[in-house]
Amino acid sequence: MYRIVTDGSCDLGIDLTKKLDVDVVPFYISLDGVNYQKEIAELGIREFYQFMVDNPKVFPKTSMPSIQDYLDAFKPLAAKKIDIICICITTKFSGSYNSAINAKEILLEDYPDVKIEVIDATVNTVLQGMLVEEAVAKKNSGASFEETVAFINDIKSTGRIFFTIGSMDYLIHGGRVGKLSGIAAGALGIKPLILLKEGEIFNNGITRGRKKSKAKVMEQIINYLQEMNLNLNEYRFAVGFGYDKDEGQEFKEQFIEKLKTYDPNYDCDIPLRQIGATIGVHTGPYPIGVGLLKKFKNK
Repeated sequence: MYRIVTDGSCDLGIDLTKKLDVDVVPFYISLDGVNYQKEIAELGIREFYQFMVDNPKVFPKTSMPSIQDYLDAFKPLAAKKIDIICICITTKFSGSYNSAINAKEILLEDYPDVKIEVIDATVNTVLQGMLVEEAVAKKNSGASFEETVAFINDIKSTGRIFFTIGSMDYLIHGGRVGKLSGIAAGALGIKPLILLKEGEIFNNGITRGRKKSKAKVMEQIINYLQEMNLNLNEYRFAVGFGYDKDEGQEFKEQFIEKLKTYDPNYDCDIPLRQIGATIGVHTGPYPIGVGLLKKFKNK
């Protein structure tokens, strides 16, 4: 018997994580730079985004889960002789993985027979959530601990997030602009187009204006599908948004129509997921985009 554990970057929400039967180790969020609260458990995502909208000159901070947080999640499972697969946010964004590794090493001193595998997801936010969902699907198919670990490590490199944001301010403040070479951070009205792959963010172009940036994100995804000659039925998608759910829903509907230009027979709904505070502190309140990941095929 084994269980899937992940960290708060997965952005799956309380109801879905309960349905999936996975444990989530939350990040900590600080609105004032001094006091930290557990994401969702103590500070709601809507409350977090409302604070940023109301206080545009204040930049919230995050803190990764501690070793003790992971011990608190792992120990009850180990005590029941339940093996653990823990999927953590990309190490390029956070030290959550290192906290989990240290907790594993401590725990194995008392529970040497329990298998614990800590995996660098090399992704985050809605894409990490999809990876967790795929891990659960593989597990529920009857796959062994080792088969599920191998599967996760195999498909994580297929993940991509194409997205845009409302303002450069949060990227600048968080020191992320240096990773996005070619973006003129001070240019008026610039909307960066950003690609996340293999744990890193990359400059994927620029536009002026929100409407154009969203249209360009969709265009880039279609171009990627065409270049890679991907079969839509072999991939799962998720639309991620920040503060504005109505905008996210509209974007989702437009994206589904766009996918039908690539494959007229495509007839799948796409989940709409709210991007959590772990990533929101870097993007600001208006991130929007699409994640895609190869999915499990139950033969």
